Amino acid sequence: MSINAEVQKSGSESALSTIRKFSRRVQGTGLVKTMRSRRYFSRGTSKIVKKKRALKLLKRRTEYKRLVKEGKIAEAPPRRGRPGFAIQRESPPPARLGEGTPIAR
Repeated sequence: MSINAEVQKSGSESALSTIRKFSRRVQGTGLVKTMRSRRYFSRGTSKIVKKKRALKLLKRRTEYKRLVKEGKIAEAPPRRGRPGFAIQRESPPPARLGEGTPIAR
């Protein structure tokens, strides 16, 4: 894997700022992060462990949904995501005629 990160010194730019620019460019490529992760060998999880973890998660979700349905726990509010990726929610139903309007005298 080879990644080229080249920086040109511009005008009256100091050597220190050129080095900073280079290190920012290298960090942007993600090279340092990958090399640090490869520094020590880490064994991947086995298929059995992955399956057990997935089954445990499914069991917890169904148990949570059952408790919410029975009214034993309050449903957690939805999490805030990135803007633009929000799930489109239905708008509340329109108010019936006369509700929420001031009474005319």
